[in-house]
Amino acid sequence: MKPYGAEFIGTFWLVLGGCGSAVLAAAFPNVGIGLLGVALAFGLTVLTMVFAIGHISGCHLNPAISVGLWVGGRFPASKVLPYIVAQVLGAVVAGGVLYVIASGAAGFDVSKGMASNGYGAHSPGGYSLTAAIVCEVVMTAFFLFVIMGATDKRAPAGFAGIAIGLCLTLIHLISIPVTNTSVNPARSTGVAVYVGGWAVEQLWLFWVAPIIGGIIGAMAYRLVSSEDH
Repeated sequence: MKPYGAEFIGTFWLVLGGCGSAVLAAAFPNVGIGLLGVALAFGLTVLTMVFAIGHISGCHLNPAISVGLWVGGRFPASKVLPYIVAQVLGAVVAGGVLYVIASGAAGFDVSKGMASNGYGAHSPGGYSLTAAIVCEVVMTAFFLFVIMGATDKRAPAGFAGIAIGLCLTLIHLISIPVTNTSVNPARSTGVAVYVGGWAVEQLWLFWVAPIIGGIIGAMAYRLVSSEDH
C-alpha cells in the first residue's frame, strides 16, 4: 500500500499547490502571482514530489501518466487502476481542503470555477472545444515524452525531477489561456466536483484528451528510443 499512499499524498500536494496558487494567490490584491506564478507553482509541486516520493511510487500523480507509462512499457497493468484511484482520491481531498480555505474569505464564489478546467464559455480565453481537445492532447503527449526521456536509464541520473517540473511549468505557460491547463484527469476532477454544474459537465474532455495524449507521447518515445523497455 505504500506506493498508493505516496500517490495519494503527492497528488494532494499537486492540487493544493497548483490549484491553490490559482485560487488564492493569482489575483491577490496588488501582489498577485498571475499566470507566471501559477505555472511555476504547478511545476514546483511536481519537482518537489519527484524527489520526495519518486523512489516510492515513481511519482505519477496523474492517471494519464500511469496509463502512458504502461503503454510505454514502464509500468505494470495490474497497478494502473489502483494508482488512478489513489490519485483521484488525493485530488478530491485536496480540492476539499482548498474549498474550506477559499470559502473563508468574504465574497468567495465557487461558481467562478475554483481553477476548474473548461472550454468555450468556460475557457479563460474563450477557446473552442476543438482547440481545447488539440491543446490537451498535444501538451500531455509532450509531457509523457519528456517524462520517459528524463527517466530513461541512459539519461543523466538525478535530474529527472527538474526536467519534468520545468516541462509542466512550460505546459501551463502555453495552455492556461486555453483550458486553464489540465493534462491531468485527477487534477481536473479534484476541483470540478466542488464546483459542479458546467465543471462536471465538461470534465469528460479532461479525462479523454490527456489519456489519449499520454498514450501518443509514450508511443512516440518508444519509436525514437533505440532501447526496448
